[in-house]
Amino acid sequence: MILETTVIVIYSIALLLIFLYALAQLNLLINYLSSKKEEVDCETFDLSNPDEIPYVTIQLPVYNEMYVMERLLDNIVEIDYPNNKLEIQVLDDSTDETVENTRAHIEKLQATGIDIQHITRTNRIGFKAGALKEGLKIAKGEFIAIFDSDFLPKKDWLKQTIPYFKDKNIGVVQTRWGHINRNYSILTRIQAFALDAHFTLEQVGRNSKGHFINFNGTAGVWRKTCILDAGNWEGDTLTEDLDLSYRAQLKNWKFKYLEDVQTPAELPIVISAARSQQFRWNKGGAENFRKMLWRVLKNPNISTKTKVHGLLHLLNSTMFLNIFIVGVLSIPMLYIKNEYAHLKPYFFAMSFFVISTVIFFICYWYMYKNIYGNGLKNFMGYIGMFFVFFSIAMGFSLHNSIAVIEGHLGKKSEFVRTPKFNISRFKDNWKNNKYIKGAISKHVVFEGLLMLYFGFGMYSAFIVGNQGGDFGLFPFHLMLFIGFGYVFFKSITSKV
Repeated sequence: MILETTVIVIYSIALLLIFLYALAQLNLLINYLSSKKEEVDCETFDLSNPDEIPYVTIQLPVYNEMYVMERLLDNIVEIDYPNNKLEIQVLDDSTDETVENTRAHIEKLQATGIDIQHITRTNRIGFKAGALKEGLKIAKGEFIAIFDSDFLPKKDWLKQTIPYFKDKNIGVVQTRWGHINRNYSILTRIQAFALDAHFTLEQVGRNSKGHFINFNGTAGVWRKTCILDAGNWEGDTLTEDLDLSYRAQLKNWKFKYLEDVQTPAELPIVISAARSQQFRWNKGGAENFRKMLWRVLKNPNISTKTKVHGLLHLLNSTMFLNIFIVGVLSIPMLYIKNEYAHLKPYFFAMSFFVISTVIFFICYWYMYKNIYGNGLKNFMGYIGMFFVFFSIAMGFSLHNSIAVIEGHLGKKSEFVRTPKFNISRFKDNWKNNKYIKGAISKHVVFEGLLMLYFGFGMYSAFIVGNQGGDFGLFPFHLMLFIGFGYVFFKSITSKV
């Protein structure tokens, strides 16, 4: 009975943590809905007055971006802002032929009178954080706008963001990500679905009540003095943006989130690119939990509720580990439930996962209808999208759990960039992209085995007990079977 008790205890703790996270999401939904009823009057710069126009530096941290560099540069120089108050830094850590191509393109732009500099390093110390820190040393701007290479800000982007910095307490203005290739494939649609939830429900839900949010690494602006006051960029985690965000807010800097300002960007279109991005984000989240836990708890200037939301925010990626634990142990639990009749009341009480799923379903619906609209047709589409999203998200749970465990244990790894493609139509060919690695992830075999394992879980529903089976976990095992099956076969067939 010791083994069964151990399984039950671990399973229950993981379920409880998921439930607490779901309750936090529900609270964010309430915050989000209440924020729509509030009118926020902010003091802003009058950019029609030359005396109020601040100097801005745009930083473009890039690394081997052959397919998107020209698009990026041509887009950035179209931003509408006075030339005498704007400089552009291309922070180029590239190690391939793009260095020379980028230099040639920048020289052409410089010849037109644009203040754009090509800054290179002989090493990649600190990776992206190191490049940003290097550029900051010579940046002329009071405010630092940052864009990754796959982002395409609109011409009026600075005029929509910079005015909010008239409030001297604001250290960051963050905008919402858009998705130029949202409908490319199932993979891009589920990524967009997850990011839309973050950029509506979570960012607004936290920001509207003064809880900590994060700069998202791109499509935002920093006050230069805020960066320096918070300790500057540090490269000791894989998510330097989350790290600096928390250090700044712990020093009482305010963040302003603009849900209505969208900055279009490209989503990863192949599963290997999505894997590398997910691994970096999830491991970085766990690393920042280790780094920030006691700083948040001991800070006397923030409320208990803000501390709770902050810790759950930092534990976002750890939810993948809890979901993976619940999934793997759910099949032994099915047999334990039907073997020990006296435990059945306990299993009825342990319906946290069903309740949690319902909460997530409700929360994400509000996000979805904001984008696609209300009505029965859209609601039915949402049900299908939610099922697919949840299934594939669980299919990534092994991969992401490994990242989370490494982060919590302090295992260091290199910052692996996400390959960019400059592709938005399904018929476009990405297979000759030089940055895609041909090797299949070593985790794929285990994902295939997990697909079979959860297939066995569905079969078990028909044979356990003596009452004609037990189908309570069948939908859960079906979603896990589909999720791991998708990740497994997509990885095998894509060869990346």
